Amino acid sequence: MKRVMRKSAVIAGAFVLAMSVTANASAQMVHSVGLGAGLFAPRGLDARDANDVLVENLNTLAFDIKDLRGAEVFGEWMVGFSDRVELGFGAAYYSRTAPSVYADFVNSDQSEIEQDLRLRIIPLSAVVRFLPFGRPGQTQVFLGGGVSVLRWKYSETGEFIDFFDNYAVFRDRYVATGTAVAPVVLGGVRMPIGGDIYSLNAELRYQFGTGDLGVDSGFLTDTIDLSGLHFTVGFRISF
Repeated sequence: MKRVMRKSAVIAGAFVLAMSVTANASAQMVHSVGLGAGLFAPRGLDARDANDVLVENLNTLAFDIKDLRGAEVFGEWMVGFSDRVELGFGAAYYSRTAPSVYADFVNSDQSEIEQDLRLRIIPLSAVVRFLPFGRPGQTQVFLGGGVSVLRWKYSETGEFIDFFDNYAVFRDRYVATGTAVAPVVLGGVRMPIGGDIYSLNAELRYQFGTGDLGVDSGFLTDTIDLSGLHFTVGFRISF
């Protein structure tokens, strides 16, 4: 009987300890939501994948990859563990169109042969942030990384030349969609607004990813480079 009582006491003690640890961990967890906007800049020409469709297009079309830089909006749910580690789960939306023309050809009436090159990316991200200095309510620098699932769509719409049919000009639309997994690295600064409940986040985030256009999609290559830099500013509320 004494042995049973001791065993029961040990189990009860372990249960109380576990509940205490769980309660302390829950007390230390801080939930936050963030909303904001910023700029997404696709990777520049000199750093893009050699098989990238935009790189290949520049052999015949005149356009600037910088025209694909555009605004994005985002939302994020964050869970902080102590004052140093935070998990973030978020989504963003970006869409931009770059106008282009054939560099060395025009229509019979001397008008340009025009196209629109459009890229849309919806990143669904899971990241971890490390805040090595300061405490909530103070300005804090953070670093981190994670992974994004990129839902993307790329299209080319307008007039095109059939180089195998007497340079005939025709209208068409080529579209490809897909999903790519992209590693992410990030860094930024968190600036409090009158305490530790409200704050602003300024963040730089770089994603690395490529999409498969498909061999029968009608594009000049079967790859699109989805890598690029995000700069965002967001408003954060903790509770």
